[in-house]
Amino acid sequence: MNSLAVIVPYKQFGMWMFDDARFGLKGEPFVAGADILLDHLTEKIPHADRGFRLLFSITPFPGYRMRLEWLRKDTEMPGNWYRWAGTDLEGWLCPALFHYFAEAPPNLYLKAEVLEG
Repeated sequence: MNSLAVIVPYKQFGMWMFDDARFGLKGEPFVAGADILLDHLTEKIPHADRGFRLLFSITPFPGYRMRLEWLRKDTEMPGNWYRWAGTDLEGWLCPALFHYFAEAPPNLYLKAEVLEG
């Protein structure tokens, strides 16, 4: 497994979502606060709603902009809750997380970049 993973979130129907053909994911939405975290992460990226590159890792990497701390496993549905370190903002990450990691990592490091081309 690579130490950095990459997806290309975009907005459709007013919601952040992403596709990853490797795992059969199409229009996988970010909900329950994860969408708000992406709004903050992309606030300086022009036209991020059309798509941006999201790099993420379980270890820090040069230029990361957000660290998410694991809070708890959801008790009512599959998924895990994370908090943006140093804030009170939380977001739920669905089981699609396990396509990228064997278990819910204690920390996730994120960076948003402009898509070129």
